[in-house]
Parts: sequence; C-alpha cells; structure tokens
Amino acid sequence: MILNDLNIYMSQYSTIDWTFDLLPEHHKYLTFLKKVFRHEFRKSWFRRLSTPLLEKKELIEKSLWNNFILENSDFDLNQDPSLWNLRAYLENNIKEEIQPVYYYYMHQLYKKENNWIKAYEVIWADIIWENDPILDAIQIYVTYTVLNKIGLKDKFSITVNSIWIEKEKAKYREELISYYENKKHILSEKSIELLEKDPMLVLSSTEEDEIILNNSAPSISAKFLKKDSKAHYIKFKEYLDILKIPYTEDHKLVWDKSYQTNSIWQFKSLDWRVIANWARYNALSKNIGEAKEIPATWFMVDTNILISLLLENHIKLKNKDRIDLFFVQLWDEAKAVILPLSLLAREAWINTVVSLWTPSMKEQMLKAGRVWSRYVVMVWIMEARNGIFQVRDMQDWTQTEIKKEELISYIIDKIGKENLDFYSPERDLIIE
Repeated sequence: MILNDLNIYMSQYSTIDWTFDLLPEHHKYLTFLKKVFRHEFRKSWFRRLSTPLLEKKELIEKSLWNNFILENSDFDLNQDPSLWNLRAYLENNIKEEIQPVYYYYMHQLYKKENNWIKAYEVIWADIIWENDPILDAIQIYVTYTVLNKIGLKDKFSITVNSIWIEKEKAKYREELISYYENKKHILSEKSIELLEKDPMLVLSSTEEDEIILNNSAPSISAKFLKKDSKAHYIKFKEYLDILKIPYTEDHKLVWDKSYQTNSIWQFKSLDWRVIANWARYNALSKNIGEAKEIPATWFMVDTNILISLLLENHIKLKNKDRIDLFFVQLWDEAKAVILPLSLLAREAWINTVVSLWTPSMKEQMLKAGRVWSRYVVMVWIMEARNGIFQVRDMQDWTQTEIKKEELISYIIDKIGKENLDFYSPERDLIIE
C-alpha cells in the first residue's frame, strides 16, 4: 500500500483531530500509573473527586477564562479541573468539613491553545483552604516520589518560581514592557501579541532568539516581591530543601491565568517535555464571586508523557493477566461442557480463558500460544462425552489425559496455590 493510499485509508477511520484512543497496551501503563499515584495520594490524605465533563460558561467567564471550545453553547468542556473542583467545593458546602481538603482527579481534559484543541489524560490534584507553602512542597513531593519509584530517577528536572500576587505582577509587567520596548524587532508575531496581552507570557517563549533575550529580562527581586510574597517563596524553598528535593529557580517560568499566585513549579524530562505543572490559584475564588480568597494549590501530570518516558527507558510491567488455563473446543456439545467448567476454574482462582466460538482447532491453539497460556485443555465431541480431556503444557510441550472432575485440582497442583489469583474486590465490603 503506497503512502497516499494509507492516508486515505486512515482518514476513513480516524478520531477527531484533537482526541485519541486509549488501546489496551496503553491502558496497561495508565492503570499502573493511576495505582501508584492513588497509593501516594492515600498516604497524603487525598480523596478522589469527579466532576462533570461540562460546566456553565457563566461560571467559566467569571474566572476570566474565555477561550471556549464549544462556541455556540451555554456550556464548555473541562479545560481547568481546579475551577470545576472549586465549584464542587462551594456548591456542596465542603468548607464546613475539616480543612484543608485534599482532592485528586483522574480523567481526560481538553485545552484550546492557539485555536488548536488537544485532549489530555491527566492526573490532577488540589488542596483547598490553606495558603501554607508546605502544601505546595507536599504536592511536589508526591510526584517526585512517584517518578523515582517507577524507574525515572534522574530522568527529569524540577524548576520553581514565584509569580506573586496581582499587585506585584502589575508592576513587574510594566518593567517587562519597558524592557521589550526597544527589542520588538527581535520578537515573533506571537510574542508581540503576548506583549500586549500579558508581557509575562513572553518569558515562556521557545524561540531561540527570544530565549537568549529573556535570559537578560528583569527577574524576581525585592523590587517586585513584597514582604508576604517573599516570605512565602522562601518558606516554599526551605520545605523543598527539608524534603531533599532537587530544584533550580527559573524566573522565566510563568503561567497563563491571572488568578494564579505565589509558587509555580514544573517537572520536565531531560529533552524538555513537560511532565507536570503546578501553581497556586488563591485569587480564583474571588473571581467567581466569593467575598474572600480561598487559598488553593493544584498540580497536573500528563500521563501520555509519562508513559512515553517509561517505554523509551525500556521500563516494562509485570503481566498480571497471565493465562493459566485456556479451553479450546469444537462443536456445541463441547461448548456445553467447558462453559460451566471454566466458571468453576475461575471460582477456584485460576486465571482462565475459554474459546467459545467455532473456528478451527488450529486457529484456537494459535491464539492460546499468542496470549502465553500455561495450560491448554482441548475438548472435542468425544472428550465431551467420555469426560477425559487432553491437557497440553505449553512450556514443556507435553500432553496428558485428565478426567473432567480432576481437572481443576490438577491445574492448581501444577501452577501452585501460591500463584493463584486471589484478588477479590468484594472483600472490601462491610455488610452489617
């Protein structure tokens, strides 16, 4: 098939440009990451929160965010879980509970950036109600711990900065406008637009000439950072030092939402892909109508980037879905025998797969081999009638005749009781 033909074929069966499928191999890693993060979250008091995919534009507009995905609608897709989570916090009067509250969120979200829409599969966390910088350090510690535990130690870097409060930002923006005034000929069209929108965003440019220019731009200093903001940032870095978390400071690290304040931090791979972003959003509550600020901090992990790093570093996962017993059959009479028997095998904690369709025996055996089945039970009409089955060891390539009523105990003896799959989620139930 030539390339043009392939493109035509793919265009007939493709997702929307800004979405993607999560196939089983990807899900294997995604499930692993969720498990690891959930474990760390539980140890740090985080609880899971899920909010609707859609939110009212009226609320989103109050947050001063108007870069909508759904143009002709009263609703929009989730682009900022922190806004959704804060709305849930206020609507459900969670401020009456013990504070602060720790939430995590695992879902897809969508971002509209420069008229392009992109979907992300994210792990997100919020801590609401407290301005203590130790909470910022805790969020960094959670992700730092996870990345080290999953084999990515020394495969990433952490940068931090302070973006202060709005009054301090206003003065800093004036200084930046003055700095860039006689250097506009170096700036790209995009940066010139950003200069008018928010000159702080020019600092995050990835253009080579602008990176050099931004290295000499005014940075955080006593001139812009007042007493409280300076103390917050110093304490934040002290807690990182106590936790022995390595980091570098980067005055060019900024964020694109005006309600974000104080600490900001970022994890990047060694080739500069953004693994995770964090920031405080103390000003968001007043933007959407609350009389007082509700301090809060968030972080987001891009699981697609993390999975790519795991694969690139040849980090593999144990196969927990190993198949101990695979039934193959021919004809309906054999199906009627092995269906209830396969269910009994599963009840005995044996990982079991049963082939209940009717292709050739050869085709079924090939599939049993492809999924690395340990033992294969072959049942034809004669075996179904006389109750004596052919059992093949797929590692030793030996074959044995076993009576139907002895099959399950035979398999357990072969694989060992210690290797049975005893996982049973209903054991977590407390029935009074």
